[in-house]
Amino acid sequence: MSETEDWRAEIRRRTTAEIRLDEEASRHTSIGVGGRIDAIVFPRNEEELTQTVRFLKEARIPFLPVGNWTNLIVTDRGYRGVLVSLSGLTALDLGEGPAGDVRLTAQAGVSLAELVNISIREALTGIEFCAGIPGSLGGALRMNAGAYGGEIKDIVETVRLLDPAGEIREASRSGLRFTYRSLDLSAETVIIGAVLRLRRSDGTAVSGKVREIIEMRRGKHPLEFPSAGSIFRNPREVPAGKLIDQAGLKGFRIGDAQVSEKHGNFIVNRGKARAEEILSLIALIQRRVFETTGHQLRTEVKIIGE
Repeated sequence: MSETEDWRAEIRRRTTAEIRLDEEASRHTSIGVGGRIDAIVFPRNEEELTQTVRFLKEARIPFLPVGNWTNLIVTDRGYRGVLVSLSGLTALDLGEGPAGDVRLTAQAGVSLAELVNISIREALTGIEFCAGIPGSLGGALRMNAGAYGGEIKDIVETVRLLDPAGEIREASRSGLRFTYRSLDLSAETVIIGAVLRLRRSDGTAVSGKVREIIEMRRGKHPLEFPSAGSIFRNPREVPAGKLIDQAGLKGFRIGDAQVSEKHGNFIVNRGKARAEEILSLIALIQRRVFETTGHQLRTEVKIIGE
C-alpha cells in the first residue's frame, strides 16, 4: 500500500465527515478550471472539522480550507493534499446587542447572499455592501471582502478560529489584523465563523440600497460567463481594471480565457479554458500593465496546486 493510500484509509477512520477522493477541481471552482485533488473533506459541524484538521496535522498532510470556491484558481495539475470544504457549516443566529445593535452569529459556510437577505428581512443595516458578492462568510473574512465603501472588518465583532494546533479560540476584532483584501492568519488556521455587529434601520432603506448595489454590479460585471471575480487588487491610486484598459488588454484572449470586454479586472472562461491559459493571461496582464503604466498588479485571487 502506498503512503497516499495509507492516509486515505486512515482519514476515513478518523472523521465522520464526507470525503471525496480524486475529485476534479473544475467541478467546484466558480471559473470552472482545475485538475485532480487528492481528497476533499466536507465537515458538517465543528466536531467533524476538528477531527479532520487534527488528523491532517498529526499526519503532516498538506491541507487548505476552502469556502464556495469563488476567488480560487486550481492549477491543471491539481492539488496534492486535502481541501477542507466549509460549505456544510451553515448555522446562524440573531441576538440583540447594546444600544439597538444586533449580533448576527454565522458559521463560515453561510453565503453572503443569505446574510444580505436576512438583513433585508430583519431591517438591519451595515452589510449592504456585500450584495451581489458571491461566496461565503469564511472567504469574505479571509480576504476582508469589500465594495462600495464597506469592508467586512467594519462589522466584525469576533471571529471563531480553529488554530494550527487544532484548538478552537475566539479572536476579538481588536486582536485581528485586517488589511486591504486580507486578514493576517496562517494558511492552516480555519475560520469557523464570526459575530457580526449590525444596526436596526428602516427596511425600505436597506432593501433599496441592496437593489441599487446589485444593479450597479449587473451593469459593470461580466455575469454571463464563469469567472473568479476580481483577479487583481486595486492599487491605491487607480483601479486595476482601468490600468488593464489603458494597456489595451480588454477582450484579449488566450484560448478560452479572456479579459472581460465588460470589466478589465475580470478574466472569464468562454467555454473550455484551462487553468494554464488563465495563469498565462494573468502573467501577460501583469507584464503589459507594468510596461505601460509602471504599476505592478498583485493578484487578489488565490492560486493553488502544483
